[in-house]
Amino acid sequence: MAILSTAGLSRTFQTKQGPVEAVRSIDLTVQPGEILGFLGPNGAGKTTTLRMLTTLLAPTSGAATVAGHDLLTDPEGVRTRTGYVAQSGGTDPNVSVREELVTQGRLYRLKRPAAVARAAELARDLGLDDLLDRPTRALSGGQRRRLDIALGLTHRPELLFLDEPTTGLDPASRADLWDLVRQLRTEHGTTVFLTTHYLDEADALADRIVVVDDGRIVADDTPTALKLRHAGSADASLQDTFLAITGRGPAPEHRIPVAT
Repeated sequence: MAILSTAGLSRTFQTKQGPVEAVRSIDLTVQPGEILGFLGPNGAGKTTTLRMLTTLLAPTSGAATVAGHDLLTDPEGVRTRTGYVAQSGGTDPNVSVREELVTQGRLYRLKRPAAVARAAELARDLGLDDLLDRPTRALSGGQRRRLDIALGLTHRPELLFLDEPTTGLDPASRADLWDLVRQLRTEHGTTVFLTTHYLDEADALADRIVVVDDGRIVADDTPTALKLRHAGSADASLQDTFLAITGRGPAPEHRIPVAT
């Protein structure tokens, strides 16, 4: 049974210039334990789709079931079984890592001893043990993103939404977070819904890639299958494949060779 499914999911915004269809009838299915890369150019509708699936924005039309709960009639149920890590974290710079983790547990209605125990468990699993008493303002970019993910995992969600999780990180920190995402799936069976502008990241992590453009799904398959279909070779880069799918660049056979 799918952990996420949508049917005709749409969102229209009313502006002074008239209605804008940001998302147009998205039909999507995600299986348990899958790492899905959700890609698209700026303005393609991926952020609006993510905000709908995480109950932050109501759809204009369509339906969705997320982690066994109806998105429209049971948004609280969706939130109890999903985690969301936004592009920019919301930690208090003057609060310690420990306090952030314990407070998050309390917000999920854990009694204080259970929240303290969960904080310690998350710190151990995400390499934050030595940082528990450090204020979050003193964390590096990679450490802060690990804390953001720990906060999103407090209630042991079945489905984790990661929105641009490695933006601004150095290569070593990015590689560490890639390993963490793989570990979440391998050791805990967590399903991961990943949006990213780093195409090498999607290529390295995703079992399947969905590309949206102009509010619609324009491609949906494994990275290898998409490369073969749209770039002509399984060895092609995902960037070339993405450009061919979205029409943002010339197809590989029409590119001018670079002199060597």
